Amino acid sequence: MEPTAGKSTGDILIIEDSPTQSAQLRHILETNGYRVISAGNGKEALALIPGQKPSLIISDIIMPGLDGYELCRRIKEREDCRDIPVILLTSLSDPHDVIRGLECGADNFITKPCNEEHLLSRVRHLLENRNPCQVEARSGLEIHFAGERYCITADRRQILDLLLCTYETAIQKNNELIRAQNELNSLNKQLETANRELEAFNYTVSHDLRSPLTNISGYCQVLLELHADTLDLNCVDYIQEIFQATHRMNDLIGDLMEFSRLNHQELKRQEVNLSAIARIIAAELQTKDKQRRVDFKIGEGIIGNGDSRLLHLVLVNLLGNAWKYTGRKESAEIEFGVMEAAGKQVYFVRDNGAGFDMAEAHRLFGTFQRLHTKLEFEGTGIGLATVQRIIQRHGGTIWGEGEIGKGATFYFSLGPEP
Repeated sequence: MEPTAGKSTGDILIIEDSPTQSAQLRHILETNGYRVISAGNGKEALALIPGQKPSLIISDIIMPGLDGYELCRRIKEREDCRDIPVILLTSLSDPHDVIRGLECGADNFITKPCNEEHLLSRVRHLLENRNPCQVEARSGLEIHFAGERYCITADRRQILDLLLCTYETAIQKNNELIRAQNELNSLNKQLETANRELEAFNYTVSHDLRSPLTNISGYCQVLLELHADTLDLNCVDYIQEIFQATHRMNDLIGDLMEFSRLNHQELKRQEVNLSAIARIIAAELQTKDKQRRVDFKIGEGIIGNGDSRLLHLVLVNLLGNAWKYTGRKESAEIEFGVMEAAGKQVYFVRDNGAGFDMAEAHRLFGTFQRLHTKLEFEGTGIGLATVQRIIQRHGGTIWGEGEIGKGATFYFSLGPEP
């Protein structure tokens, strides 16, 4: 805003204990042709006013010793300065701000941080409409608000100015809120578009990668079946490692494709027998490795409300992890159960396997985040991230507790059916 010369009709007193805020106000006012004096607190201001006789006072409300309300009240009680308009700097976050402003006889409010245009508009209005002859001592008007009693000493002009100022500020804040909401909506739409594009890219890349992997895997099988007898043993080992690597890569691609599809699948909620699902998964795990001895403890009649296919995937991952991380235990134990916490059902999968350091618990559900090396335990680092996304889509939460060498427990809840 360009400086405006010749506007001053006297000094403007700024009362502000923050040097930064005081300097900002001084800069705005002096740049626009007003003369400025300043005080750092209410006591200093009261000593300055009789000698300086400012045309306008701008005071912060929150100050040490004497706050802005009490300072304004004392100014308005003094016959030699009660005609000086007082603007209070406030957040206007509480209706009591307005009542207390009326109670102490303030003439206007300015919200912090100061908007230059509004500041200058209100300063100009008060200076142009100042009429000392109209200001005289008044008896208070008693009102009740929010269970408290107030004595209003402001005149009709002050009341009107203060209420219009409050209304103008409310409109300004509302417009800012609407603009912020529109910006947020726009950003959300952009984010949704970006997420869809990213998931589509992820799905496409994952799908396209499977074709060359199939070729590599097929050629490895041909080489091993037709030429294993004539190849050097090291060559056979290399080919087998390539073959196994293609299977690991294929598993990772499958997990990525499943992960990318989760947000697009419609939830079909129903009552689901989680105990029955857990028993099927346990039987499949034991069939794949009949040499292991694992004691499964699966609670009876555990029911959950959710999408049966997705909840099956949750238990596949949690029970599968428990199976994997108890692989080095001679007497492995895996338990699936339910308990009540804070008035809702919380399901859990507990094992006595490798466990984890709770200091690393924040990494459990990140994609490609693994708390054990691939040499210790195989995995893609997608499973728990997939579980978390499914639980969140059901309106629930999931968390884990563990101790190194003493096992882990994963808890999850399911939100109510909408």
